[in-house]
Amino acid sequence: MRTAPEPEDPMPGRAPIDRVATHPGPAAARPADSPVFWAIPQARHWLLWGILLSAAVLAIGLAAQLMPGGSATEFGVDQNLSQHHVAVLTGVAMALNVVFGPMAGVVLIAAAALCLWLVRGSLVRAVVFGLVASSGWVASEFFKLIIARQRPDPGLLFDPLSPETGSNSFPSGHVCFAVALGFALYFLARGTRWAKATAFAAVAMALVVAWSRLYLGVHYPTDVAASFLAASAAVILLAGLWNRFAPLIVDRLPAAAFIRPTRS
Repeated sequence: MRTAPEPEDPMPGRAPIDRVATHPGPAAARPADSPVFWAIPQARHWLLWGILLSAAVLAIGLAAQLMPGGSATEFGVDQNLSQHHVAVLTGVAMALNVVFGPMAGVVLIAAAALCLWLVRGSLVRAVVFGLVASSGWVASEFFKLIIARQRPDPGLLFDPLSPETGSNSFPSGHVCFAVALGFALYFLARGTRWAKATAFAAVAMALVVAWSRLYLGVHYPTDVAASFLAASAAVILLAGLWNRFAPLIVDRLPAAAFIRPTRS
C-alpha cells in the first residue's frame, strides 16, 4: 500500500517552533512518560544575528560615550519632557518605574512561571518563560558593565521625579525587561487566536516603558533605543542555545519532574 510522501519543509534548516518530543523515533516507540521538550521560536542564523545585534549595541554605547557633546544634546529631550509633566502621565511613569523594576519584575516572573506549572501543568514552559523574560536583565547588566555611562544629572532637570545616579545608564534595564517579557508572552500565545493581539500589546508595552524612562529623566534616548537591540539579541541567542542544548538536559530528567504537584 503506497503512502503519500511527506511535504517538504518550506524553510529548511529552521528550528522547530512547537512542542517536540526529546526522543527521536516514531511516537509509538516512545515511552508513555517521555518528557516533552518545548522549543523556542528560533531565527535562522541565530548566532550571527545575536552577534550583530550585540555589536550594534556596543557601537551605539561607545559612540554615545566618545562623541563630544552627544550626551548634552540627548539630555535636551529629558529636559523638554521634564518641563511638561502632567499629573496623569507622571502617575503612569512612576507606576511603570516600580512594576518593571527588579523587585517587582522578579515577583511577576515567578508568579507567571508558577502559574504555568501549577495551572497549565507545564514545567518546561514555566522554565522557558522565566528564562526568556529574565534574559533582558542579563543583557542590560552585561552592557552596563562594558559601557558604564553616567545617568543624566537629575539636578539639571526642571522637575526630577525619580532621581537616579551612577554609571549604569546604558542600556535601560526597565526597557530590556519589557522587551524580553513581551517576547516571552508572545511565545506563549503563538499559534493561538491571541497571538496578534499579544504581539501588538508587547510592542506597545515596551514603547510605553521606553517613554517612561525618558519622561522620568533617568535615561538618554540612545539608552532606551539600544535596549530594544540588547534584549532582542539576548532572546535570539537564548532561543538558539536552548533549542540546541536543552533537549539533552530535559531528556535526562525523570518524568516525575514534569508532573504538576497535587494537594495532599
